[in-house]
Amino acid sequence: ILETITTAAKVRGTGIAKRTHEYVAQKMKEGKAIIALCGEEFTGFCYIESWGNKQYVANSGLIVVEKFRLQGLAKRIKKEAFERSRALWPNAKLFGLTSGGAVMKINTELGYVPVPFSELTNDEAFWRGCEGCCNHDVLVRTGKRYCICTAMLYDPEKHKNDK
Repeated sequence: ILETITTAAKVRGTGIAKRTHEYVAQKMKEGKAIIALCGEEFTGFCYIESWGNKQYVANSGLIVVEKFRLQGLAKRIKKEAFERSRALWPNAKLFGLTSGGAVMKINTELGYVPVPFSELTNDEAFWRGCEGCCNHDVLVRTGKRYCICTAMLYDPEKHKNDK
């Protein structure tokens, strides 16, 4: 999983928060990892993390193995992470940082909107996760106001009447 994430980020020339094997294993144990398989072959992944005393939840690390791309798998993985997050924390704001157009499109379809970074969690543990990203210097230089990534937020308060 981690190798696939790292390789994809290098190919795209984009940043991604680095996670350890232990971190991913813990997400699996907690039921906060979505792992897609084709038979026994790994095809994709995403994990869920809560921040700011569970007031904010991120679906992060979305990846699809190259040969399984362009088949709607990323959308299915992201939707599962979204639904699981909403079930576990129905009042939490869901958010993500992305520089990928495909993820922005999926997030928009799920009801996320682009927001300034100031509307995201102020939990320092979350922001420390950005330290492994190749674009972290931009975030630091701008005092966490801007980066290469787009901040996207789903606020359940704004979707109370959605079906």
